[in-house]
Amino acid sequence: MAMFRPRFAAALALILAAPLVAQGYDDVDPFIGTGGEGHTFPGAVSPFGMVQLSPDTDTSCVIRECYDHAAGYRYEDPTIQGFSHTHFSGSGHSDLGDFLLMPVAGDAVPIEPGDAKKPGSGYRSRFSHDTEIAQPGYYAVTLSDPGVRAEMTAGTRIGVHRYSFPKGKAAHLVLDLRSSLYNYPGKILWSSLRLHPDGTITGSRETRGWAPARKLFFAMRFSAPLKDHAFISTEKDVAYKGFRAPGHGTENVAERSGRALVGRFDFGKLDEPLEVKVALSSVDEAGAIANLESEAGGFDAVRANARAAWEKALSAVEIEAPAPMRKNLYTALYHTLLAPSVAGDADGRYRGPDNAVHRADGFTFRSTFSLWDTFRAEHPLLTLIQPEKTNSDFVRSLIASRKASPHGILPVWQFQGQETWTMIGYHAVPVIAEAYLKGIGGFDANEALEAMVASATYAPYGGLGDYMKLGYVAIDREPEAASKTVEYAYDDWTIARMAEAMGRKDIAAAFSKRAGNWRNSFDAKTGFLRARKSDGGFRVPFDPTAINYGSDYTEGNAWQYSWFVPHDQAALFDVMGGDAAVVKKLDEMFEFDMSGIDYSHAEDIAGLIGQYIHGNEPSHHVAYLYNYAGAPWRTQERLKQIVDSQYKPTPDGLSGNDDLGQMSAWLMFTALGFYPVTPGSLEYVIGRPFVERATLNLPNGKRFTIAANVGEDRPYVGRVLLNGRPLTRSYLRHEEIMAGGELRFEMQAQPNRTWAVAQADRPYSMSRR
Repeated sequence: MAMFRPRFAAALALILAAPLVAQGYDDVDPFIGTGGEGHTFPGAVSPFGMVQLSPDTDTSCVIRECYDHAAGYRYEDPTIQGFSHTHFSGSGHSDLGDFLLMPVAGDAVPIEPGDAKKPGSGYRSRFSHDTEIAQPGYYAVTLSDPGVRAEMTAGTRIGVHRYSFPKGKAAHLVLDLRSSLYNYPGKILWSSLRLHPDGTITGSRETRGWAPARKLFFAMRFSAPLKDHAFISTEKDVAYKGFRAPGHGTENVAERSGRALVGRFDFGKLDEPLEVKVALSSVDEAGAIANLESEAGGFDAVRANARAAWEKALSAVEIEAPAPMRKNLYTALYHTLLAPSVAGDADGRYRGPDNAVHRADGFTFRSTFSLWDTFRAEHPLLTLIQPEKTNSDFVRSLIASRKASPHGILPVWQFQGQETWTMIGYHAVPVIAEAYLKGIGGFDANEALEAMVASATYAPYGGLGDYMKLGYVAIDREPEAASKTVEYAYDDWTIARMAEAMGRKDIAAAFSKRAGNWRNSFDAKTGFLRARKSDGGFRVPFDPTAINYGSDYTEGNAWQYSWFVPHDQAALFDVMGGDAAVVKKLDEMFEFDMSGIDYSHAEDIAGLIGQYIHGNEPSHHVAYLYNYAGAPWRTQERLKQIVDSQYKPTPDGLSGNDDLGQMSAWLMFTALGFYPVTPGSLEYVIGRPFVERATLNLPNGKRFTIAANVGEDRPYVGRVLLNGRPLTRSYLRHEEIMAGGELRFEMQAQPNRTWAVAQADRPYSMSRR
């Protein structure tokens, strides 16, 4: 039997070589967001790792009822069903939860999870939070019912379990291929299990979930020899009654396939912990085996490597702030470094959106692109702290996906190479444009621009045909038309910006014109963005507070979406009636009386401050818009209101879904004192800092420091100095950050109503600069 043996000496050397105190590592709390609306998971993962090995507390729910369990783990739940190898961090939808493994101790081996309300009815177990440990790259818990201490760690393409069984009791593992997140009848299309002569277990499954016909393979090895095993199909079998004893009948076979498989692995009584090493591949079982062998060592070595990787990643930002804020910020930074995740094998092969196998040449294929969420702040943050991955991996993966797309367009919401068509816009476009405009190369710009234009001119997608003919998306032909019109217009502007920088004046002119299409859906009479019909009229009746899925807006209403013209806020403000009218309307939004308004039917509407909804992305730039109206002190007030009410270092500390790092990236930028309202403008709008000192350790070797005398009695910016010189404008240029230096905020008790109020000192607007 070929077993892997933990390399304790090598692991000990790695641990001893690690620094005793690591900047940021000990401040991360992966439990933040695992309760409330955060939808994060506490399990083990490496930076951007393929494997997210984490506990699932309940996978028995179906479709809409599963919203609270989108990440598998819910802090309020009393039991753990098992440990699966794939999870999203903070998504508003879900899938994954692949290849759930659970230890069982004793003679009887249940192969059904059982009822959480009936202890002992299945393999699930009670647990206490007092026994849990969650750190970057490591998770541990004691399972009360079997008395097993369970530990998890993860590498780039592997996850390693370590189970300490009670002395004198037989050790077993249950591998449930039926379990999945957002489960429902018929989701598992096919699955397989195979025992190889050397003791390796491989298998696969194909699921029809959020992504259709998704294929995933695994390879698994144990640190102790198998005494017995069973591959059980429960699809039509009612005789087993939920339990299988070791050595049961014809189930001791070398391989089995079907739609409802469970594997049982028996090890007898063990004198030392059992380690289980698992690798994944979206390509085939051979790829999973190769991935398994690409990362050497046992549990301690993999854990040490994961810690070292996290220490390096988190060292991109040094933060000095009170302990609660440090915990919030380093956890936020941690969450921003989980996706886009590795989706290609060690040999470069990956499965693309055409469900065919391709090979990456010179880059690692990555997926899990939640682009409607992450183009706003998550990807701009990565251009500062992970630019080498932005060019060599993220952008090239987007372009490679476009090449393999049956529709010839860039990803919309993709994971494990498969398209879900979730959310709106073609927001891979600003991600690519930002990388190019910031000088992050490593990809073919002409090929990238071709992909961007193709995505923006694919008529069958989301009402683009009408958008190109009418200048807006028609609501009588396409739902959520108002939102789509303004989001397309912004994406078009980023195409124009990149084309202009490349000298492609024809493309730049065409898409600059399209960037003004937001005007076609803005109703100056009501002061709101509205959906228009194909005959040119606005749809009636109109209620700016109404939120319904499939209506005029995407996960929002007129109050949130009427502000989405990030590339030309000045022109929008002119239409709204000027600075005073805009400040008044912004105040009305934040101070809106919500009495009698119920949004409980809309899952993603959380974190309300009046009609400002911080728990969802359309509002994320709005607090910074006072700057564009010459009232930056009002931005400073609103930011404090948001940070104080929407973030805290507790399991329910995120007011809304983290959405693959976007909520966290908002906090990171805001705490530093600036935010990318308009990705593609190469500017960051200055707000106010929430740290005493922070330093960006830039990949070019430069250091950019933010310093501030923050305090509860000093909520306003009195003066800003860049490298010792007064900064009179309310924005910072990307090049100024990358050059290194110091941004110093002098905070004070009263607002400074003269700083950065002049038109020339306001952030970028297309019609003004």
